[in-house]
Parts: sequence; structure tokens; C-alpha cells
Amino acid sequence: MEIMIYAHIMAGGIGKRMGNTPLPKQFLKLGSKPIIVHTVEKFILNDQFELIIVSTPKIWVDYTKEIFEKFGVTDERIRIIEGGSERNDTLEKALEFIEETNGISETDSIVVHDAVRPFVSKKIIDDNIKALEKYKAVDTVVPAFDTIVRGNGKEVTEIPVRDEMYQGQTPQSFNIMTFIESYAKLSSEQKVILSDSAKIVLLSGEKVAMVEGDNSNMKVTTPYDLRIANAILSEGH
Repeated sequence: MEIMIYAHIMAGGIGKRMGNTPLPKQFLKLGSKPIIVHTVEKFILNDQFELIIVSTPKIWVDYTKEIFEKFGVTDERIRIIEGGSERNDTLEKALEFIEETNGISETDSIVVHDAVRPFVSKKIIDDNIKALEKYKAVDTVVPAFDTIVRGNGKEVTEIPVRDEMYQGQTPQSFNIMTFIESYAKLSSEQKVILSDSAKIVLLSGEKVAMVEGDNSNMKVTTPYDLRIANAILSEGH
């Protein structure tokens, strides 16, 4: 049976934390190109992907097509589809698209990445795919250099051991059937609360592999992040 590996670029957010901008953050310029173009170009370099699915808000689908055409993002594997209202809805719609397009077998996998993490490396993507040979789910992480504090907003309730703490990044990668089955076990309330896909699989009892990320694999969420990202780009990343 042929194993299909899909890429899913999540560009469904409106980016309220970016402030008063005319475009969602994934379309803002980083250097000479929109952030989303930098990100998708990283995935085009990998010939293992059957399809590269890009999910955007419905009203931005046509704009995304125009942007890709303008900046020469012409890989025939790219499919631009409508995302959902929440992260899990967006992933669900991508999986439904795969089912309708190619069907889904027990060995098929998906590598899910935030559109606003434009500096993901080939190594991180390759390591995710490699880890899927042994695990049904993979999370990209970096060590937490600061002490992590759990609290209720007023008081500290716990200070976990820092050496055991990591910060999650993306990609997060999954055996598709495993994710679908894990998601189906959740209650409606859990589906709203649980925005982290790796946690959904973890709660179903599956082991989740850790792949080493990189501090440059940052998420561009605020104006400050965009300034940092431009600085990274100017250094030749």
C-alpha cells in the first residue's frame, strides 16, 4: 500500500494581536514577500508531499490564489481551501478534503504547520516525517529556557521542573486515521477547549514523539514578532 503524506498550512486566523492592519497577519510582508509565501515555499521543497493544502478564511481564498500567482508559487500540488472557525475545524475540513480527493488509508499522514512560522527548516520537516515511521503523532518542541509558572491569574499554583518543560511549535504531524479516531472521542466541550492537536491524540492514549525545533521557527503574532522576523531574514535565514 502506497503511503500518502500531506502538508497542511494553517492560514485560517485573522490575527487580531497584530493590531490595526488591513490584512490578516499571514499576508503581511516579511522582507519582499508575504509571510505565507515564505512558509509555503519551505514545503514545496519537499517532494514527499502528495498535496500541500493551504487553509484560509473563506473571504481570503481568492486573495491567496492571487498572492501565490503574483509571487510565482505555482507548485501543482497546492490546494487552497476554506478553513474553519477554530483550529480543529480547519484541520477537520482539510481531512475532509483529502477524503473527498484521494480517500484516506490507514498509513496516510499529515504534517500540519502554522502559516505564520515562515522559518521552518527542511530538517524540522524531514524529522517530523521520519518520526511518523515509528509514532502515530509528532510534536515539534524547543526547551523552555525560562521557568514555567502555573497560576490562576492571581496566585502561583505550581512551578514545574524547568528541565522537563518544552515550548510547542509546529509542525505537528499525525497518522490521519489516528487523529480522526482521537478527535471523535472528544465531547463537544472538549473540541472547543482543546486547540492543540497533539494533546488530542495524547488524551486518547497514543504516544507523541518529540522532534527538536529551532528558536528561529518563531510564530509571527504581534508587530514586535514581525520586527524580529525581519531581523532574522536580513541575516540571511
